[in-house]
Amino acid sequence: MNLAQPSPVAPHAAPAELGASLVPGGVHFALAAPEATAVELCLYDPEGRHETARLALSPDTRDATGGVWHALLPCSDDEAIGLVYGWRVHGPWAPEQGLRFNPAKLLLDPWAREVLGRYDGSALHQGDERVDGLPTGRPCPLDNGASALKARVVADLPPLQQPRPRIDPARRVIYELHVKGFSALNPALPPALRGSYAGLAHPASIAHLQALGITTVSLMPVAFRADEARLQALGLSNHWGYSTVGWSAPETRYWSGSPGSSPRTEFRAMVEALHAAGLEVVLDVVYNHSAETDELGPTLSLRGIANRHYYQLEPDNPARYANWTGCGNCLDLNQPLALRLVMDSLRRWVGEFGVDGFRFDLAPVLAREPIRQQGRFNPQAPLLAAIAQDPLLRPRLMIAEPWDIGPGGYQLGAFPSGWLEWNDRFRDEMRAQWLLHTGTRGALAHRLAGSSAELGRRPAHSSVNFVTAHDGFTLRDLVSYQHKHNLANGEDNRDGHSHNLSLNNGIEGDTDQPEVLRRRALQRRSLLAALCGALGTPMLLAGDELGHSQQGNNNAYCQDNPISWIDWQQADTGLCGFVRQLLALRHELGLLQAAGWWRHDAQGPGPQALWFSPAGQPLGDADWAQTGSAGLMLLLLPPRDRAPRTTAVLMLLNPGPLALDFCLPGAAPWRLALDTETDRLNAAGTPVPSPFPLAAGSLALLLADPS
Repeated sequence: MNLAQPSPVAPHAAPAELGASLVPGGVHFALAAPEATAVELCLYDPEGRHETARLALSPDTRDATGGVWHALLPCSDDEAIGLVYGWRVHGPWAPEQGLRFNPAKLLLDPWAREVLGRYDGSALHQGDERVDGLPTGRPCPLDNGASALKARVVADLPPLQQPRPRIDPARRVIYELHVKGFSALNPALPPALRGSYAGLAHPASIAHLQALGITTVSLMPVAFRADEARLQALGLSNHWGYSTVGWSAPETRYWSGSPGSSPRTEFRAMVEALHAAGLEVVLDVVYNHSAETDELGPTLSLRGIANRHYYQLEPDNPARYANWTGCGNCLDLNQPLALRLVMDSLRRWVGEFGVDGFRFDLAPVLAREPIRQQGRFNPQAPLLAAIAQDPLLRPRLMIAEPWDIGPGGYQLGAFPSGWLEWNDRFRDEMRAQWLLHTGTRGALAHRLAGSSAELGRRPAHSSVNFVTAHDGFTLRDLVSYQHKHNLANGEDNRDGHSHNLSLNNGIEGDTDQPEVLRRRALQRRSLLAALCGALGTPMLLAGDELGHSQQGNNNAYCQDNPISWIDWQQADTGLCGFVRQLLALRHELGLLQAAGWWRHDAQGPGPQALWFSPAGQPLGDADWAQTGSAGLMLLLLPPRDRAPRTTAVLMLLNPGPLALDFCLPGAAPWRLALDTETDRLNAAGTPVPSPFPLAAGSLALLLADPS
């Protein structure tokens, strides 16, 4: 390899891509650092321990290309692939102006496609000098090159082989899982594959997903992360992955290390295997903040390259960062460079790895105006507009987590047409009704009917309904714990939500008392049935169908251990079978799918929804306002354009504490499709009388008997 000064590139030959690109004759390196005074490309041995060359880039390239420094390193493809590198960026050290250049720090390329190493949390990676733990205001002179994160030059992956699944949005069922936690303890997998991308691609994993009736796998963050120094000092890690530093590089910790593979190839093979099984793959992506945290955090990448071009800084004190994420900083996607970083990353995951969509963590941050304009949420923000016009991204599934802690941080229903949104109001209403017996009939019906007040201007599948997600109690813990038990997180139980709308049924945690176990099992089944019977897109949390417990930890983000890992050997097979039955019914019955909004009359494309009291009477204003989880009956009738023999569906809900008799509407006989009450779990298909007795806390689905 020619390790002489790299060849400066003429202005008209500026690279189309940032980062490292294989080109005829060598590797094209490009780094956007508009305010830097000098940039050095540092090459390392294959293990990333020893610097082998340091090459200064010509400032002429920066001036000619709007702040992008670039050069061609002549070499063959064999020499180029696997080359390890990092950047040193020179410029003013003036935090009070938002400038934090420090060439003593080797910086990770924001466009890295594969990352080598692991941030160790040491003081070596601090951009500023500390004495007795306190900042001096001067740059830190210690060189971190030997232990810094580094990028590796890679070749493009071959073209995708499997076609993308075509999932009917009305029939989509999302399953949120953690790549490692899902299979780390699964005895059906070879030990070497457990907890890896290959483990999720294994036939045993895929068979479980298919048997459940899942259509869409939503993976918790898989981009390369840097664990917070505070967690590392406690012997913990950011297991959930919400601490991104390598935006387009798969996390190496989930690579099995199988010979002949790499994190990139194994991740891509996983996506292809899931596609071959007919499953969509959605990534939870974290573009709202970076792993560099607040002004006391490390200098790993963006901060030392172009701090003012990536982050929202406080106007009156640019040494500090806006913190609408609770993680210390916010990316500023009003800035062209930050926007380009996110758009290029999204395109990489879709175009090269084949993913089918994204769930955007703390999505309002991505659409906030600059902090000097009060950081208002803007539904026409640059990122939202860029995605809408991008031919590669526009057809993909986009899901917003529609809240953050910024001004006006709750934005449910505010995202563009075509987007789905996590609906925490559905979660809270279901918990309140079925566990605490609070709320009104009207509130319950509104959430069952798709939350049209917030999302009604969009298709009926726009609400992602869930009862549990990664953030909070698992379903088993929701009905087993009154309080959070997060001491293992090292924050004296201060972290995590305290308002969980949970219920321990008289005993905190595990018990062997049959009556408590019976009530808990019924509550889990009824919550799942309400979820799958509601209008919208249901989302299940991986492990809930197996009875997974986190021992009452409702914020297990830092627990990379059996607290978070699903224990397959202790699986609740009965509950798993019930979930299969539920999803099979939803798949079979078109009226339970989100094909159109429910209508009050027989007109329109959606089913007609008629609501009744348990006495079989239409509901008046006073009935809708009745509190205390009163019983409710929902009759779904097919639209007029459906086949005349389409089966009507009757849903009986009794979330309250007392058994109720339901007077069934119409003269036609009804048969039982599902009942969450223990004694009727195996009674599907049997005729039912009117009035129909429904146990406290139960839900039943009845079908009109075509005979």
